[in-house]
Amino acid sequence: MEDKKPLVSIIFPVKNEGEHIQNTLNSLFSTKTEYPLEVIVVDDNSEDGCCDFLRQANERNIKLVYANNAGVANTKNIGADYAKGEYLIFCDAHLFFEDYWIDRLLEPLKLGMADCVNPGIAVYGDAKTAGFGYTWNENLEPKWNVGRKDVFAAPLLAGGCMAMPKKVFDDIEGFERGFKIWGREDEEVSFKLWLFGYKCCAVPSVTVIHVFRTGAVPFTFTWDDVNYNFMRMAYSHLNEERIEKCKKLIKYSNPDKIVEEVLKSDVMQQRERYLKKRKYDDDWYMKQFNIPF
Repeated sequence: MEDKKPLVSIIFPVKNEGEHIQNTLNSLFSTKTEYPLEVIVVDDNSEDGCCDFLRQANERNIKLVYANNAGVANTKNIGADYAKGEYLIFCDAHLFFEDYWIDRLLEPLKLGMADCVNPGIAVYGDAKTAGFGYTWNENLEPKWNVGRKDVFAAPLLAGGCMAMPKKVFDDIEGFERGFKIWGREDEEVSFKLWLFGYKCCAVPSVTVIHVFRTGAVPFTFTWDDVNYNFMRMAYSHLNEERIEKCKKLIKYSNPDKIVEEVLKSDVMQQRERYLKKRKYDDDWYMKQFNIPF
């Protein structure tokens, strides 16, 4: 008799997604899987009524949760707080799925090959071209990994569809809780996973289709938000020399003001806690993945 499959929690952070969230959920529930699912939709104070349809009673096991402009990272954390599954899958609200994508994506986690995984992320309308997580260039700018066929260790995973065991998520303290609206949350959580001794892998045999927006992002954020997150990540994980290099990379903001604001937060206490807990340092990581920073 086959072992009973554990519950999987699929978490969708949502902010002014229009019809995308309904299309994404329709796609999810039309695909096959052998896993029992719960779906958690976290509406981060949307103004377009995109989640109104979920207020009606339904049989699909969807939990609708509300946040108040929490930002992407913390909206995902809020969803995880409600999750009862052994595995968590964080998904953008503008995706299309294929049959048994969940089953095949979770396989490396079940086999102990990885602790967090990405499928291939393909562009809607061009499904043959997919990226498999990221790496960093010399300015810590993310670049897609492409042209891969087998499961491989990826320096950074894309938050558009990211799966990990709930116990791993809890051990790393989830997504960065001090981040502002948007920026660097995928990179920070991947970096933290590696430093804490976990393994991130991309699974090219699984593909999800991502609707990349052609117009403006449907929520408001500033370069100060993005740069704040960048420097908070730096102070949380990097040595002093690299922190200074990050400060020099800040664009469209006053670097001194950004650093001043970051240092007023709890980041130095977090840094001390992380340095004690992590298994590897940033020197190891940069060398491991040939990142010239």
